[in-house]
Amino acid sequence: MLLPKDEQEAGRAMPGSHRSSMDVQHAPPPPYELVSADALLSTHTSLREDGMLNINLSSSNPGRLSTLLPSLPQPTEPTPAPEAPQASVEQASPDTIAPSPSLNIVIFVVGSRGDVQPFIAYGTGLQRHGHRVRLATHGTFDNFVRESGLEFYDIGGDPTDLMAYMVKNPGLMPSFESMRGGDVGRKRKMMAEILKGCWNSCIRPDAVTSQPFVADVIIANPPSFAHVHCAQALGIPAHIMFTMPWSATRAFPHPLVKMSPGEIEPGVANFLTYGLVEHMTWQGLGDVINGWRKKTLELDPVSPTTGPSIVSHLRIPHTYCWSPALVPKPSDWGNELDVCGFFLRDEPSYDPPADLAQFLAAGPAPLYVGFGSIVLEDPERLHAIILEAAQACGVRLIISRGWSKLGGDSPNTNDVFYLGDCPHEWLFKHVVAVIHHGGAGTTACGLVNARPTLIVPFFGEYVTMDRLLRSVYLYA
Repeated sequence: MLLPKDEQEAGRAMPGSHRSSMDVQHAPPPPYELVSADALLSTHTSLREDGMLNINLSSSNPGRLSTLLPSLPQPTEPTPAPEAPQASVEQASPDTIAPSPSLNIVIFVVGSRGDVQPFIAYGTGLQRHGHRVRLATHGTFDNFVRESGLEFYDIGGDPTDLMAYMVKNPGLMPSFESMRGGDVGRKRKMMAEILKGCWNSCIRPDAVTSQPFVADVIIANPPSFAHVHCAQALGIPAHIMFTMPWSATRAFPHPLVKMSPGEIEPGVANFLTYGLVEHMTWQGLGDVINGWRKKTLELDPVSPTTGPSIVSHLRIPHTYCWSPALVPKPSDWGNELDVCGFFLRDEPSYDPPADLAQFLAAGPAPLYVGFGSIVLEDPERLHAIILEAAQACGVRLIISRGWSKLGGDSPNTNDVFYLGDCPHEWLFKHVVAVIHHGGAGTTACGLVNARPTLIVPFFGEYVTMDRLLRSVYLYA
């Protein structure tokens, strides 16, 4: 049971009974604790100004608590595959291999361009194997998706608003400013729109060609939330794919949690953070999801005990698209969870505009700085810091304006070039190093091109930019 700590001590609490409305509006929310009868697991959770959750875990019996987690798989000796007869290998040909059935595949993606681009690469691969692929995402990516040769369906929602919300709320919980400004209500309304859009993308004709479409398979990233529910309504398979870890493991905590394990073994505490995030997310969206299930899908509501962990409970297959050379698959992930490597699209054909080509030829290779789809609260301040740091380091810059219009209307100079849309696959062959916000596509592209890469966690501070620029330039 999740209760404010002062309510547990007092036995009851009447909001506003001992504080004025002004005090309540500006006071931080009370710490929360997960209370159980024998205190086998207790959590003390506090919300920081930036929206991150501080979670302190404690247990009256840490040893017993660890036995309740799934057992680690036991290592086994690999069984050698039987050798195929040489004759069958020689005789094998495409004509003797049964083709896979052609499927209608819909891919739900909620997020920024960096979330969409890996699935363009994946969808293109599926299409080459004879499948019909529809990428269902936000309307702003219509041209981006269609120009790649995939079908597009608009699920609604504003990714710019979502990214602005994430910058203000880098953790799981909304900040005080967001709660006061009504951001939470708008986000819930947007999620209701996205749920409806995801369902329509499974069954509605193409908006341009009017060609009918009914999904045979659903692939989705976790923030779309609609995946298993649409799959249940249609009786079809679902597969989760994501660029960051979203499945419980002892190896590391959930990425949205800052955790103190107390006396609990760290691996156990790491594992538990995923369940806590699932439950708190369901508290915020469970009623929205159940209302949509009943009204649109005509399905029974999911219970509060099942809803938070329904994806893991059903053992829905997950594919995590990062390189196992960076983060290996944790040893406690089952066969339904896999790490497959980055999804990289084919390098697009690109002829640089004359001014960009002239800038690159006019001096030493520049340093790339870009933060893509991040929507900054103070882009002018960050821009000034970048220029000051670059001048101190003596480096030339290519600055990607991105969604925040970094640099505004500043003109190009001999040392700074302001960039609009440009494929990173081409650009990163011409820069000395890459500084960015850590989007999956940019990270992969920098590493594949063997460029020193440094990530600025943009749910953080800008004050270390000069140190970051110095570090990357010296390393390069």
